[in-house]
Amino acid sequence: MLLTDVSDIDPQPAIDLLERNGFDVEVLKLDVDPVVPERARRAVAAVGGYAHLGTDFFAAVPDLEFVALTSAGADMVDTSAAEKHGVEIRPLYGAATEEVAVHALALVLAVERGIRVTEQVAAGSWSEAFTHLPRRLSTCTLGVLGLGRIGAEFARVARPLFGRVVGYDPYVPAPDGVEAVGLDQLLAASDVLSVHMPLSGETRGMLGSAELARLPHGASLINVSRAEIVDQGALLAALDDGRLRGAGLDVLIGEPPALDDPLRDHSRTVVTPHVGYLSKGSLRVYEEKPAATIVEWWLTRSKEQSR
Repeated sequence: MLLTDVSDIDPQPAIDLLERNGFDVEVLKLDVDPVVPERARRAVAAVGGYAHLGTDFFAAVPDLEFVALTSAGADMVDTSAAEKHGVEIRPLYGAATEEVAVHALALVLAVERGIRVTEQVAAGSWSEAFTHLPRRLSTCTLGVLGLGRIGAEFARVARPLFGRVVGYDPYVPAPDGVEAVGLDQLLAASDVLSVHMPLSGETRGMLGSAELARLPHGASLINVSRAEIVDQGALLAALDDGRLRGAGLDVLIGEPPALDDPLRDHSRTVVTPHVGYLSKGSLRVYEEKPAATIVEWWLTRSKEQSR
């Protein structure tokens, strides 16, 4: 059993759980050193974190059958390579649904209420230095791009603040209180657009210059999903020319992004360091649930093989 990397989590709860169930555990740091050591090449299961798992990894661990991820997104895995090597990939769903939804709402309020003004107060100013005057959210339409667990929960907690909530998802029906619309309708209507899509070949670059131009002038954009869903150059241009009043971002390219990334300290952005998932409760789930999933998988596998 492997832990491929341990960024942002304490691996000990997973190690304890796995060892209690008879596993030998090797903790790797594939996000730093992608070479799988010889002693780890006989692993049958792994917990996957931020490290990229591609053809070289699967070839290096030929007995691997199962990978439990520490996130709902599987964009860090080459799923075609996993399928080729017969490895099942199990994402982690629901670990931080509430946390990410609430964080997205916090970013909405920070952008719409111009919370960056507090930096000027700390510097000694006491003036209304807003690039855009705040709006009454009850007069605005909220657009939700992606209506899975997190998008639906975000719509639920944000709905009382807005006059109208519209949503688009090609695979999931709209929950109560959300008006289902097409993508073009969503963009045209959204005074505030919040992104809740997984990163895939279908969604990468989904919001480019043309899509951002369809938003009402002075709209704001919130992204707590993956930075690559939004064309970063197009987003910067829309902020620079005032077509977007602001952006609330929990994700940027690179993570940590380059110090000269113009979005990280733009006057019209509120940026948090990919912490939307974070709470004391969610950390425990991230630390223990993938290991518990592996134990469950192993017990099921053993029963099936004994028949």
